[in-house]
Parts: sequence; C-alpha cells; structure tokens
Amino acid sequence: MFQRDSFRQWRNRLGVLIALALFTTASSSAADAPCATDECWPMFRGDPQLTGVARCSLPKDLAVLWTFETPEPITSTAAIVDGVVYVGSMDEYFYALDLMSGKLKWKYKAKGAVQSSPLVVGSLVVFGDEEGVIHALDRAKGEMRWTFVTDGQVISSANFYDGKILVGSYDGFLYCLAAKDGRLVWKHETDGYLHGSPSVMNGLVVAAGCDERLHVLQVSDGKPEPSVALGSVVGASASLGGSSVFIGTYGGEVLSIDWKAKHVAWRHRDEDKEFPILASAAITDKIVITGGRDKTVRALDRQTGKLLWKFVTKARVESSPVIVGERAFVGSSDGNLYSLSLKTGEKLWHYEAGSPISASPAVAAGCLVVGTEDGLLYCFGSAAEARRPRPSRD
Repeated sequence: MFQRDSFRQWRNRLGVLIALALFTTASSSAADAPCATDECWPMFRGDPQLTGVARCSLPKDLAVLWTFETPEPITSTAAIVDGVVYVGSMDEYFYALDLMSGKLKWKYKAKGAVQSSPLVVGSLVVFGDEEGVIHALDRAKGEMRWTFVTDGQVISSANFYDGKILVGSYDGFLYCLAAKDGRLVWKHETDGYLHGSPSVMNGLVVAAGCDERLHVLQVSDGKPEPSVALGSVVGASASLGGSSVFIGTYGGEVLSIDWKAKHVAWRHRDEDKEFPILASAAITDKIVITGGRDKTVRALDRQTGKLLWKFVTKARVESSPVIVGERAFVGSSDGNLYSLSLKTGEKLWHYEAGSPISASPAVAAGCLVVGTEDGLLYCFGSAAEARRPRPSRD
C-alpha cells in the first residue's frame, strides 16, 4: 500500500510539474513574441513582415498632443508598447517616453548616433548605433542587458523570430543573435552594406542590400535559399505578403518578387525619370504604397504593378508610408506630415512641422508618433483630447 500510494503521489506530482513546465514554456514563448495588438507598434513597419499596416484606427481630426525635443535629428522610427514610446536620436541617446504625456521615463547613452529603429520584444528593447553596436536594454528601466559589436554602422532595424534577433550591418553581414544573451547564433555574409531591415515569416528571414540581391535564409541555422538578382542597390526594407516580396531600389524601380519561385513578378518604373527609392513599402492585399526621392508618393496595384495614383510633395520622400484604415500617412522632406486617401491619393489632411521628416510614422493606441530632423518627436491624437489639460511633464 505504501509503495502504491508513493508511486501514485509521485506520478501526480510529475504530472503537475509537466503541466507547469508546459504552461511556463507557453507563457514564456508568448511573452517573448512582439506585441500584436492595436495598442502596440513594436518594431519598424509595425510587424515582422514589415507591412506598414496599423492595427488600430486614428481619429478623423488629428491634433498635436505633445512634443519632445532632442538636440539632434530624429530619423529613427519609434516603437510603442504598453503605453511607452521608444525612440533613438542622432544625439547618441535612446529615449523612453510616456505615450499619454510625453514625459521622459528614462534615457540611455549609446556608443554613437541612433538611426536604427527599435524592436520591443518581451522585456527587451533592441536597437543599433552608428558605431556598429547592437544594444539590448531592459525596457522598463533602460539598463543594458547585453551588447554585440559588428564591424560597421547599424542602421538596419532588428526583427525577431523564435528567440532570435535578426539585424543587418554595414559590415555586410546579416546577424542572428540569441535574444536571451546576445550570443551569435549565425551570420550570413553578403557583398555589400545592409541598410534596410530584414523581414521574417514562417521561419524565413528576407533581406536585401547593396549587393543587388534578395537573400532568403532559414532563421534556425542561417542556411540560404537561392538569392534573386534585383538589378540595383537596395536601401529599403523588404515587405512580405505571402510568397511575394515588395521592395524599392536605388535604380528607381518598385519590384514584386516571388521568393518561392525565385523570380521578379513585375517591375514598376517611372517612364520619365529615374529616382532612388529608399522608403519601404506599405502593403495590403490590393495595394503597394511607397515614396521616392522624386518627391512623389505612389500607389501600385499589388497584382500587376500598375500605377493607381500618385501624390507629389515639395521635396524627397524617404519616410515610409503607414496605412491606417482607408488612409495612408507619410512624411516628406518638405516638412509636412500628410494623410492621403488610400483609394484616390487625395490629400485629406497635413501638418506642417517645418523640418524634414525622414522617420516613418508609428501608430498604436489611437496615436501617431513621428520624429523630425530638427529633433522634435510629435505625438498626434484626437483633437478633442488635445484640448484637455495634459499631465505635467515636470
């Protein structure tokens, strides 16, 4: 009886331990994935596929809720998670601000200017700097968890999959690091700078750079698929939609690439002029929107690449558009933030910031956050909310 009861007790305890272990593993996996709700914009372009599509809506009438000033330009796109805005500046500092008030929560001194947009995953916020250092901070306190040093500046923004951080460097390598401690898992060498950010889907990472090729690799071990020739240097990031990759090139083309078949499905080029495209595309199941240095925002049919509409600003467009419902928001070097009709390209609204906007909008929790090259970070929200007394920043 004693032995039988002991075995039963041991078996029950083992069952409880296994259940707890499975629950803990599942909880850890969920906690370690980037936030995927309308309250979050956890990385450059909003999601691992870099689609540039917001999950939340924005008020019809937008107004400035607050601004935060840094001494140097802000070209890094902000991340927004759990009511906190994370953003880097060319002043070599990285900032965490309260979304509702703009009040500083903490700041962290990097090794160089920060143009890399942050990734927020689990308890970490990850970004690179111009000295080639990848920083992983405790996002609650701003304390350094780990760093990893590359041999070139890191402007590429980090992505995440299955406990791994993926980020490119100007040393020509795409790095895969363990999120837990920054340990190198693998690295893949290309023949040029990696300026844009890698995109991730279904265990694959996709990146393009200055070697004029699209690289597709297995996240687990870095094993490469056959690459695809693009015909030009690329500074933009690849947007993923199913088996299609959408990307602009320095040679002035927007490409749709079937990464499974390893060929270019269509190319769109302006018939009158060649213009570099550094803005990353925003994509839905019907439309591809991007901007170019010819001052123009273009919307293309996703299936054919046919031009649907274009909107001309007064200066180059290097800010990557963001789609919010039936509107597209994009900044321009003419100092304006524009809201355009997704269907027609008609200008619905604009805000004159007075300084070039090369950062891309971040949209979450009913707010739009974007930085300017005079060092101001703007938070836009409901005009009615803007008229209410704001919490003190002191």
